[in-house]
Amino acid sequence: MRICSLLPSATEVIALLGLSDELVGISHECDYPPSIRSVPIMVEPMIPPHGLASADIDRQVSQLVAAGQRLYRLKDHLLGQVQPDLILSQDLCHVCAVTPDQLHDALCSLPHQPAVLTLNPRTVHDVIDDVIRIGDAAGRSAEGHRLAAHLRDRRESVRTRVQGISQRPRVACIEWLSPLYAAGHWVPEMIQLAGGQDVLAQPGSPSRVVTWDEVLAAAPDVLIVMPCGFSVERTHTELFQLMQQPGQWRLSSDLAQRTFLVDASSYFSRPGPRLIDGVELLAAILHPSDHDHIHESMACRLGPLPIHQHP
Repeated sequence: MRICSLLPSATEVIALLGLSDELVGISHECDYPPSIRSVPIMVEPMIPPHGLASADIDRQVSQLVAAGQRLYRLKDHLLGQVQPDLILSQDLCHVCAVTPDQLHDALCSLPHQPAVLTLNPRTVHDVIDDVIRIGDAAGRSAEGHRLAAHLRDRRESVRTRVQGISQRPRVACIEWLSPLYAAGHWVPEMIQLAGGQDVLAQPGSPSRVVTWDEVLAAAPDVLIVMPCGFSVERTHTELFQLMQQPGQWRLSSDLAQRTFLVDASSYFSRPGPRLIDGVELLAAILHPSDHDHIHESMACRLGPLPIHQHP
């Protein structure tokens, strides 16, 4: 089967199902596992994916949307050349990937109409169910069910570990830095599974704009910063720049010590199998034990404030 995956989470599932060799097209964001990086890229972003601050990205997205322009260009000619049998797409976030309408327009010109599986997960449960849907669509139903069962077992292992803990930290999760967004969809559920309580969102609810005063008023015990698609290093760099601007990120020294920057790109932004890694990471942050070791590329504590930062 010739498979084209237009979202990173589905590409990860395809690889785990042992179908990397059947991929004939991926999106520009599909970078994991490394075995898929030589597959032709079918999508070109209209906004540079690197080198821009959060506020600049938000501004450019708003301008393109207001002008009725697309955020991504689908390489129709390449799609026609590879002639996929199955295309994996999504309808959850039109800012993150090619839209269903855009894909439909491109498919109209193909002589051979592929099957299209559109994913729209909002919870961890949905994400695991999508593993089965992808396996069924790709002709690897048994493998899909086995992978889903493995992910459920890992999820339940974390739940069992923390279920006897009476003290559940109040957690605030920030999904975008400027403007501030509280993380929604599957993230609040991940916090619950890891033994915490999300004070800004409910499981399955969409991400939303919040004010810094609203974050502080929620009185979080732990603040987790996870800008969509950002690595720990990128988050650290931009956050420290924002903290030196008047009125931005008024963190007390105490809250700074309880603030963690996490690798959102790998473990939180993409609704795929590595969300379970994210749940395990959150459990290690919220309820650390002697057995937990968190690599600095996965998460780090914010620690001391910049010299110009004032609470």
